[in-house]
Parts: sequence; structure tokens; C-alpha cells
Amino acid sequence: MRVADRISLKLQETFDPTRLEVVDESHLHAGHAGAPDGGQSHFHVVMRAAALDGLSRVAAHRRVNAALKEELAGPIHALSLDVAAR
Repeated sequence: MRVADRISLKLQETFDPTRLEVVDESHLHAGHAGAPDGGQSHFHVVMRAAALDGLSRVAAHRRVNAALKEELAGPIHALSLDVAAR
């Protein structure tokens, strides 16, 4: 399974978002330190989910990072987040 698909699946299961976009931006980082051949290492996530309601931006990012801890320990080198309750 592609890394972007794993990210989508985990976020869908954890947060049941009303909006979810996972964009593989690895091609923008080709040749940089930490950018492996074959990509699938740099991602941008846009998510809106009621499960994040009332959380600060830092707390919401921590929840997303916790949901993706396995991926962040392995194939993900960089993850940018645009997450909010709505």
C-alpha cells in the first residue's frame, strides 16, 4: 500500500473527517537530504474533522502525529498539516 493511502486510511479511521486531502509532495524534494529515491516521504495533509473541535492548533497536530506515529517513525520524512475542526 502506498504511504499516502496508509495516511488516508489511518486519518479516516481515527477522525472520520468531513474533508481529507493527502498530497505526496516528495517530487518537490528530490535530491534533498532525507528524500529517498522513489519518493513517498514528504506529504501535505488538509483535514477538517469534528474530532478536533475545541483543540488548539498544537493539540490538533499532536493528535494527528499520534495517529501517524508508525509512519512518522518510518517512511515519512516531512509532514505539513492544515488541520482544523471545520
